[in-house]
Amino acid sequence: MFKQLKEMICEFVEIEEEKITMEAKLIEDLGFNSYDLMCLIGEIEERLDIEISEQDAVNLRTVQEVVDYISAQVA
Repeated sequence: MFKQLKEMICEFVEIEEEKITMEAKLIEDLGFNSYDLMCLIGEIEERLDIEISEQDAVNLRTVQEVVDYISAQVA
């Protein structure tokens, strides 16, 4: 899941894949803005056929939180 998420992140922000860690904060460390973040959420929903509520989306701040959330949804 982490590898797939890293690939998606690189589609939305210009960052080297090696710099994406589980602890990285999407906005502060990876350079996401709110629009990029919502696009990433939409891409995750489409590719993995899950739905992420707006309330849940605003609480996803780190790569780890996104991975954990996705894992719980697809389990």
